[in-house]
Amino acid sequence: MLSSKLVPCVRTITNLTPRLVPLSSSASSLLLDSYCETNIQDLVYSKNRELDILIKCGRINTAYELFDKMPLRDVVSFNLLISGYRKQGASEKGLFVYWELVSQGFRENPSTFSSVLGICSDAGLLVEGIQAQCRVLKLGLSSNLFIGSALVGFYMRLGQYDLAICLFDELPRRNLGVWNLVLSGHSRLGEFDELSGFYRQMKLDGVEANGLTFSYLMRGCCNEKFLSEGKQLHCHVIKVGLVESNVFVANVLVDFYSACSCLSDARKSFEAIQMGDARDVLLGRQIHCCVLKVGFDCRSVHVQSALVDMYGKCKDIESSVSVYKSIPERNLECCNSLMTSLLHAGIVEDVVEMFGLMVDEGIGLDEVTLSTTLEALSESSLASLASCSLVHSCAIKSGFETDIAVSCSLIDSYLRSGDVKLSQQVFDQIPSPNVICFTSMIKGFARNGMGNECLKMFDTMIQNGLSPDRVTFMCVLTGCSHSGLVEEGRLIFNSMEATFGISPDREHFSCMVDLLGRAGLLNEAEELLQKALRGGDCVMWGSLLRSCRIHRNEIIGRRAAEALLEINPKHSAVYLQISNFFAEIGQFEASMQIREVAMAKKITAEIGCSLLR
Repeated sequence: MLSSKLVPCVRTITNLTPRLVPLSSSASSLLLDSYCETNIQDLVYSKNRELDILIKCGRINTAYELFDKMPLRDVVSFNLLISGYRKQGASEKGLFVYWELVSQGFRENPSTFSSVLGICSDAGLLVEGIQAQCRVLKLGLSSNLFIGSALVGFYMRLGQYDLAICLFDELPRRNLGVWNLVLSGHSRLGEFDELSGFYRQMKLDGVEANGLTFSYLMRGCCNEKFLSEGKQLHCHVIKVGLVESNVFVANVLVDFYSACSCLSDARKSFEAIQMGDARDVLLGRQIHCCVLKVGFDCRSVHVQSALVDMYGKCKDIESSVSVYKSIPERNLECCNSLMTSLLHAGIVEDVVEMFGLMVDEGIGLDEVTLSTTLEALSESSLASLASCSLVHSCAIKSGFETDIAVSCSLIDSYLRSGDVKLSQQVFDQIPSPNVICFTSMIKGFARNGMGNECLKMFDTMIQNGLSPDRVTFMCVLTGCSHSGLVEEGRLIFNSMEATFGISPDREHFSCMVDLLGRAGLLNEAEELLQKALRGGDCVMWGSLLRSCRIHRNEIIGRRAAEALLEINPKHSAVYLQISNFFAEIGQFEASMQIREVAMAKKITAEIGCSLLR
């Protein structure tokens, strides 16, 4: 028999006394005076825990039903729902709950305003955010650092930089978090002079910078005219040891040098990142030794599970398995840690076998077990419709069929198996599907070449008040590309920034170049590619060159070939692709010359078909 649902719930009780208000005449008839104050608070706290659990399980509609039936609520009850709706991208519902809170006479706390302003910034609701600020002023909370930081972040994200700076200047004190918000906003504008001015002011205030601070400063230098300033920053972060210890700084260095066309330095910065895993596992082993010394290896299952997980994430799967085998009594948490470790290592067949072992030994299942198994099945040679259905049955029996993570994994598994109908059934049973659920369906439709269905699902998502993210747009554009929906893809791409405030990144540009190239719109594809971040990359130019081969466009194809050689002059696949292009358009002599150059430089692996085909 499968164990009951295990949902972790850790919560800290604040010292504040919550305000409790009866919500109906029937509720007011309760003999509240027969209970002491502590019991009343315990009752509300208990209900709030139930709300928290439901929201974490993705059952936001059920949570609201429970909330609606609660005879007593406090501000935490409202905050949980507002935050839950924000995570699901349901801005209108979140704001409705907030207006309920205000209308029923509750006083907001800093967490309330943080969630409400987060909703407003996510959905681009400037007016509603200003109304929330009016409430802050009315309640006399404008000097609260937590709320002030949320307001600065809100105005920064909506492009109201002057308003954000005015609020920032009025804060009685400013911590590292709010300084980083200001630096982040100006880094998006590429205003390095402003950035450096704020950084100097930050140092004068005695605030110590962290890796995120330097990441924003480096992003402000992503222009060739600030190359010297960026190199000075690079020297500084090396001096303070952030390149080795902070992955954000290491990654932004690659972006900086790429943007400044210093490709050799970008490559060196990228290669330096590859040493991170080895250092991490060394630190992990040192902590493991401390665990052994104090005897936690036998006494704490949480520590053992964390060790299994740590070694797995550091790609030391042998140590992960070794720790797991040393655990005297294996429970659900330990098994889940090993399953995710095996999945990260790509040993998917063992994940499926582990699932069977857990069922046979009665260890139990939870949402992590089910979603991990489904993901492994999606990548495994053992994957079949029957195996997906078996895991689906286990999810239903254990009560996790409506869990967001499990539902999305089921949708993906069924769509990979080609069963669109079953995936649609799973989606339809989700009480309140969020952005991830919709994106999973759109991704599946795109994979199966169902571009029109992608667009319909995208429209439904917008009508439900959800805001698409970068991944959603990527999946919709892929569906349009695979189905040849040029006009629709163009409209979706243009709406990203104009309607939703999301700047297209290189993956979105690459997908559009592919879509236009497949349709033979090579001039438009080339123009778009040149507008892309840093003028495109190997993937984009390679896609354009393939389209030029198909449509036999020699002029644009030659330009694409030149761009590819400039970006990556040492990769054999680039030469082979260019050689094949010239052969395809009848330029056999040029094709042979390119192959000879490749051989002379000893950069070609095998003379044959291109690796990029």
